Amino acid sequence: RIGGLLRRVSECNMRRTVAWPIVSLWAGLTAGALDILAAVVINTLRGSTPMRVLQSVASGLLGQPAFDGGWSTALLGLVLHFAMMLIIAAFFCALASRMAWARRQPLLAGSIYGVAVYAVMNIIVVPLSAFPVKLSYPPSALAIGLLVHIVVIGVPMALIVARLRVPAGSAVLR
Repeated sequence: RIGGLLRRVSECNMRRTVAWPIVSLWAGLTAGALDILAAVVINTLRGSTPMRVLQSVASGLLGQPAFDGGWSTALLGLVLHFAMMLIIAAFFCALASRMAWARRQPLLAGSIYGVAVYAVMNIIVVPLSAFPVKLSYPPSALAIGLLVHIVVIGVPMALIVARLRVPAGSAVLR
């Protein structure tokens, strides 16, 4: 009985598509949560703290003083992180709205987008920000960074777009 109800709800959801702004919001919030969780876990394993991770995001705007601001600059870092993720998701949704293959092949599209986001963030955004540390990219850090951007940013965004924007009957990985 419950299985039948769930199947009907699922079929109903598959027949309609969700508006792009809502898809973008879901994609940004999901990828944002996964990315900040990954950053906290990875950096905690390296001896940092969640507050320091969030302050490092705020340091892109405030520079070195972000690390002296306690939880207020950590909260600012969290807000900035999600603001950037919402912009990144909106950009992916804009691309996917014009490129049907990205909605039909979300694993490929998400992987490509994850690499692109990593490149833009590390080649353009961070160097132009007030981030106080010069970044280096040893092979292990590069591999982890790329993997995280693919697995927790690009692919989840693409899967959300594929799930919420492809009409029923279309061939897509679900």
